[in-house]
Amino acid sequence: MDKLLKLLCKNSQFSTAELAAMLGEPEDYIKAQIREYENSGVIKGYQAVVDWEDLPDSYVEALIELKVTPKKETGFDDIAGMCMAFEEVESVYLMAGVYDLALIVRGQTMQDIAMFVAKKLSTIDGVLSTGTHFIMRRYKDRGMNLVDFDEEQDERSLIL
Repeated sequence: MDKLLKLLCKNSQFSTAELAAMLGEPEDYIKAQIREYENSGVIKGYQAVVDWEDLPDSYVEALIELKVTPKKETGFDDIAGMCMAFEEVESVYLMAGVYDLALIVRGQTMQDIAMFVAKKLSTIDGVLSTGTHFIMRRYKDRGMNLVDFDEEQDERSLIL
C-alpha cells in the first residue's frame, strides 16, 4: 500500500507538512498527491473512528450475512445496490464462502434489526437466506484499538 495512504488511514488529521516530513518529500508534492487521490476517487472521504460505547446514545449493530441468487446480467451488484440504499445499512461487502454478501446494520434495538431483516432484507428478490450476528463489543475498528487492556483492571478475585 502507498505509504502516504497508509499514514492518512492511520490519522487523516496529519497536516501536509507533517506528512511531508514523515515521508521525506516536499509538501507541495504531498498536497498534489492527496488532491490527485481525491479527484480520482481513490480517497472517498475522511472519517473519525468513534468508540460509540463511550457515548450515552445507545444503538445496536449487527453483521448480517446474505445468501443470494446473483442476477444473470449484473451478478451481485443489483442486490448489493438495493442493500446499500437502506439507511440502516452502514457497509456492504461481497464475500467468498457460504454467504455471498455481508452487511453491517445499525438500529436502536435488537428488535429494530430483526424487523429490518424480516421486512426489508428477506423480501428482496434473490435473497435466499440470512444470518444475523449482533455485535456485542468492538475491540478494534479500522485499525484502531478501542480497548486498552493495560488500563482495564481485573476486579475478579481468586477464591480457594
